[in-house]
Amino acid sequence: MKREIKLALVYRDMWQSSGKYVPRVDQLLRVAQPIIDMGCFARVETNGGGFEQINLLFGENPNISNRKWTQPFNDAGIQTQMLERGLNGIRMSPVPADVRQLMFKVKKLQGTDISRSFDGLNNPQNLELSFKYAREGGMIAQGALSLTYSPLHNVDYYIELANKYIALGAEEICIKDMAGIGRPSSVGKIVGGIRKNHPDILIQYHGHSTPGFSVASSLEAARNGADIIDVGMEPLSWGTGHADLLTIHEMLKDDGFLLPDINMDAYMQVRSLSQEFIDDFLGEYINKQNRFMNSLLIGPGLPGGMMGSLMADLEKNLKSINKWLTKNDKPNLSQDELLIKLFNEVKHIWPKMGYPPLVTPFSQYVKNAALMNLSQMIKGKDRWSMLDENTWGMLVGKSGKLLGPLDEELLALAKEQNREFFTGKPQDLYPNELELYKEKMAEKGWDHGQDDEELLEYAMHPAQYEAYKSGKAKESFLADLQKRRDAKITVATNDSSTGPKQLDVEVGGVQYRVHIGYPGTSKDTPSKDDSSAIAVGDFSYIDTPLEGKFFLTKDSSEKGIKVGDKISKGQTVAYVEAMKVINAITSDKDGTVAEILFTSGDDVEEDDHIIKIA
Repeated sequence: MKREIKLALVYRDMWQSSGKYVPRVDQLLRVAQPIIDMGCFARVETNGGGFEQINLLFGENPNISNRKWTQPFNDAGIQTQMLERGLNGIRMSPVPADVRQLMFKVKKLQGTDISRSFDGLNNPQNLELSFKYAREGGMIAQGALSLTYSPLHNVDYYIELANKYIALGAEEICIKDMAGIGRPSSVGKIVGGIRKNHPDILIQYHGHSTPGFSVASSLEAARNGADIIDVGMEPLSWGTGHADLLTIHEMLKDDGFLLPDINMDAYMQVRSLSQEFIDDFLGEYINKQNRFMNSLLIGPGLPGGMMGSLMADLEKNLKSINKWLTKNDKPNLSQDELLIKLFNEVKHIWPKMGYPPLVTPFSQYVKNAALMNLSQMIKGKDRWSMLDENTWGMLVGKSGKLLGPLDEELLALAKEQNREFFTGKPQDLYPNELELYKEKMAEKGWDHGQDDEELLEYAMHPAQYEAYKSGKAKESFLADLQKRRDAKITVATNDSSTGPKQLDVEVGGVQYRVHIGYPGTSKDTPSKDDSSAIAVGDFSYIDTPLEGKFFLTKDSSEKGIKVGDKISKGQTVAYVEAMKVINAITSDKDGTVAEILFTSGDDVEEDDHIIKIA
């Protein structure tokens, strides 16, 4: 007798595995009905992960998006699912328990049926509350095993991990093969082992196609008892995304499984609309490299979901590195050369960092550490000389216990920096904050929204929510979009790149910084710390070592520096959010804060002066 198997469309993940943004709500509403009309999906991934933060970044209310986007599927009887990150909820950093609890309640009321919960370290301790809160909120609690491939992450480890998740309240299990590096035979054995221990549990396989294993892995998962296979579809299947619907459907059908037919007219409509959205604006944020499969990723095991941001980060870092190389009369690197160096560095440092599973956010931590190591070493500095605060949190146990031991070099560095290791329950480090955000909203005259959804959004993404409410987020997004479009059509007619942009000159014993313009070109805009000529002899500056968003504090409990404060060498004075992590900026000198040159949320470039010191 043939066995039925179901398919789930990961429409959210299709976009975020390819680039930075997801479609606007008006676009999502246009594509919802054709997806339904395809007639082959039991589930559609609608939200979660970075979906809401992305909405905020381009000035759209994610609560409105969630409700409108999930409604057509609710009406059609197609289950909707979201991705959430356990201790980190739907952001990149840990979330207080009361905010996590509210999230599940709100998401169910907005129309999301299933919560796929994963922990970046596969720490059951961090997911216990996710399963509890999901069930209390009326959602189906699905526990995701984050597949990674190391001497410590073997078949038996994952089968036992599933046992632990189910004992803690997981109602379903997902095999989350986020990098697509799960070897097909091993994937089949993991699914088979779970099925043997839990005959009635629903098992779903989610595999990215990047290194090429996922088609065979989907078949092995199905043959060994998986109930649902996640798929993508053109124009965003393959590459760093997921195996294509048509391929998986035909393969499973040929192997004897029962699946509903695909309405190809509706399929072509979804395909056409998705391409229209790419042509509209989303394609400006999709790196062409992410549309290719890459077997080189078998080695470093980096996941498809972060490759969109990786290529953007790589582009920025390449520019910075080549700027330094040029200044020091050294040959420049190509993007491919830097990419291979990055892959090799990831392979080198991953064991040293305790083998954290390469899934959000820890894949970003390992990748960022590798990228910063490369940048620093190319510039003659030491490996590990710029580790961000999020990565240190992982290394010292604030997210839970790493599976492997830390390298002696990192242990020595932690001791040198007086960092304490944590062995308790990670959630205890993050006290409840909803009352704090209620007070803030009252002060600002902001409404909590339907079912407290606006309160949730503010508590979950405070900086992004404030930028959204002020209009700054939309303004910045539109400016960036225009900049990207202009870059494609701009042809330089008067190249002044060979001439200096500014000079420091001495007049009467006092130094002045003078900006220089050239005939036929627009004048360079002075940076925020300079007028056209500012005396610099009596001041020094703290510069940012990388580009990103400037913040004086990293969370609501911290107090930022202010003008007049005395600061000392080595003191943390600000933060730059870059590559999805928070980087602490420390002072390299003693002095008094004379001026803070950026406001929280401002974009800063590498080597910008951010604080003036007297």
